[in-house]
Amino acid sequence: MKLYLDANLSPRIAATLRARGIGAVSAHEVGHTQLDDRAQLRHATRNERVIVTCDIRDYAALTAETIASNESHAGIILVPSSVRTDEFGTIVKGLGRIVRQYPDGLADTVVYLTRSRI
Repeated sequence: MKLYLDANLSPRIAATLRARGIGAVSAHEVGHTQLDDRAQLRHATRNERVIVTCDIRDYAALTAETIASNESHAGIILVPSSVRTDEFGTIVKGLGRIVRQYPDGLADTVVYLTRSRI
């Protein structure tokens, strides 16, 4: 599974994941920090990457839209506000566990990175 980190997450997380052998890239690294959420999700899907984001409300709506329009996505990992975005180690550890738990990917699936997964 390859990951695409939304603009609201630090590119340091993607770099750390790559150092651990996980395919990850951030919106910052590819110059997509100004794209709206729909465009971010499309970019991730086109590149066969699961998007990782803190925008739970927006991506919940996008998920409903993709279902209603019979579209697909490569997967969404939601980081809730209970996990602060500056908790790099916590996020990296949790994402590593999710990648190992779902080796075949998360196509059309939404997963929460909760503290119980870390």
